Amino acid sequence: QVQLVESGGGLVQPGGSLRLSCAASGIIFSMYNMGWYRQAPGKQRELVASIGSGGSTNYADSVKGRFTISRDNAKNTVYLQLNSLKPEDTAVYYCKAVFWEYVYWGQGTQVTVSS
Repeated sequence: QVQLVESGGGLVQPGGSLRLSCAASGIIFSMYNMGWYRQAPGKQRELVASIGSGGSTNYADSVKGRFTISRDNAKNTVYLQLNSLKPEDTAVYYCKAVFWEYVYWGQGTQVTVSS
């Protein structure tokens, strides 16, 4: 059974930081391309950042220079470091694993940026 379990969300003030984690089980993690997506109320889910099985990364323009995606294949975990957070970063953040036609999503973790 495949599971992606996100953690690390919470309430943070503008300018603050959070570190999200997504722990995977039931897959050969090192073979999967991993991504973080977010969905704000009333908006479509959007890609935030992705990291390939080889370590290449990609970021949405809105988060470049503020967010960093990384992975630890030994721990079957992908991370998203969120710095300089803004109110518009408020959303549910989801982890996604992709390998060819195999696509899996986590349940999401809420990030709220507010003073």
